[in-house]
Amino acid sequence: MTAPTLEARNLYLGYGGRPVVRDLSLSVAAGEIVVLLGPNGAGKTTTALGVSGVLHPQQGTVHWKGEPTRARLDKRARTGTSLVREKRSIVSGLSVSDNIKLACSIDKALKYFPALEPHLKRKAGLLSGGQQQMLELARALGREPDLLIADELSLGLAPIIVQDLFQALREARERGVAVLLIEQHATKALQLADRGYVLSRGHVEHSGTASELMSEVSRIESAYLSDGKAGVKPAPGPGPTPAT
Repeated sequence: MTAPTLEARNLYLGYGGRPVVRDLSLSVAAGEIVVLLGPNGAGKTTTALGVSGVLHPQQGTVHWKGEPTRARLDKRARTGTSLVREKRSIVSGLSVSDNIKLACSIDKALKYFPALEPHLKRKAGLLSGGQQQMLELARALGREPDLLIADELSLGLAPIIVQDLFQALREARERGVAVLLIEQHATKALQLADRGYVLSRGHVEHSGTASELMSEVSRIESAYLSDGKAGVKPAPGPGPTPAT
């Protein structure tokens, strides 16, 4: 049986020795979209940072293509990981074309978002928010990664832009990319995904296939995704000792 492209086993992640995410296990296989759902403050971004190599686990392991790894993102990027963070990392003063060239060829980026072609000579900072997100995702996918981690890809964007972004993720899945999508909007994410996990207060509360989670989406949204559930509580007691 082929190992998942990405697997997290019993991860504790946090800052200053205090865990924000506790005992988290998840996996993403090649050609699969897995969504991590949760309200603001549930620990979704901390999870993205931990499984991508930006943040070292306090406890537990991350497995990359079947092997445990503690490599940081810069090394993981060279072996097939792309991370799209919630805060966009485009260079506002450079043209769209030059922004793309920092990551990949223009042809590879436009393969996913041909709508960017008329804007290639325009400064990236003058693009709309949706166009900037297209640029960000085009660069990430244009690198032809084995794994894409996308944190709150649809946040604050118009539905028509979200449709284009999600279509690019479908195309990436068809090309065999493993996709971990971090979202707080359950219904539209589950319509795209193959499987999902629900994170609340730093802990996975529910998981299943997209169809299983969709059948319970009203209960999941009420129980886990409302603002009242958004706060993250540290683990009781001193928590695990941070790795050195």
